[in-house]
Amino acid sequence: MASTSKTPLQSRNLPWVEKYRPQKLDDLISHRDILSTIQRFVREDRLPHLLLYGPPGTGKTSTILACARQLYKDKEFNSMVLELNASDDRGIDVVRGPILSFASTRTIFKKGFKLVILDEADAMTQDAQNALRRVIEKFTENTRFCLICNYLSKIIPALQSRCTRFRFGPLSADQMIPRLRHVIQEESIDITEDGMKAIVTLSSGDMRRSLNVLQSTSMAYGKVTEDSVYTCTGQPLRSDIANILDWCLNKDFTSAYKQILQLKTLKGLALHDILTELHLLVHRGNPAKVLPLPSWREVFFFILLTASRLSFEILKQASPLKRFPLPLLKWIFLLLPA
Repeated sequence: MASTSKTPLQSRNLPWVEKYRPQKLDDLISHRDILSTIQRFVREDRLPHLLLYGPPGTGKTSTILACARQLYKDKEFNSMVLELNASDDRGIDVVRGPILSFASTRTIFKKGFKLVILDEADAMTQDAQNALRRVIEKFTENTRFCLICNYLSKIIPALQSRCTRFRFGPLSADQMIPRLRHVIQEESIDITEDGMKAIVTLSSGDMRRSLNVLQSTSMAYGKVTEDSVYTCTGQPLRSDIANILDWCLNKDFTSAYKQILQLKTLKGLALHDILTELHLLVHRGNPAKVLPLPSWREVFFFILLTASRLSFEILKQASPLKRFPLPLLKWIFLLLPA
């Protein structure tokens, strides 16, 4: 749904991820220990080179942009901050070109250091990272660097040792829900409690994904419910998962296989999503409320056998009736909890 009529047209057309991006460090909703440390660095004018890493949608880019806005005024921002997405510009030429020329020059009317933000730095080549190491060393007096990445292991040790590292973990539901409610109130969205729970569950601690799912579902269906969220994202409905589990337990293999494959084709479901939801239902949920279950060993063994045959038939385009290495599956089955 669109925002209120009082909102300017340009603001209405923005994706909610950008429209509600925190502008100040105090607006961020998580990682208070990291934020307090960075605020102390800024307050004491002792900001080091930073390396922010962690899963997507956890506030890494928002944190350093809010920090930059706190350091520089609006009219100084463009001349003092260089923001590059390293997944687009990842070669050594960029390090030797724009980054080197920006870091090596001083501004006449502004004291202090410049700030270079390299987003998705784990996409940079090894040569580019080695060249960046020398640039960081040489121009530390004039420039501070902030590297942002998802995978710390893809950053060379020489760069890691030159930066202060902060890990941004996935957000908890308690942190996400108040921010989502703020957006819901601002955008006047009609949402149910199970719809909210579905968004938080599917986002898995990714605030960006939760806002994207909320926006797309509200625009596509008007009212945000659990079914509309799962349908909009292409995830299997809980009722479908319950049916699949019922077929696995109460029907013979051929009938269960055909019905699962038919449902998968009809609704365009991914086998990975089906197995993930089955795992969540059996391990974390309470499947006894959905249907009466026999022993856990029988459940796991049949699901494993059905999933193996489905994946083999889909990936290898073989006959679904082809024999499988059942002794191996039985060994796995014996290791499962009772």
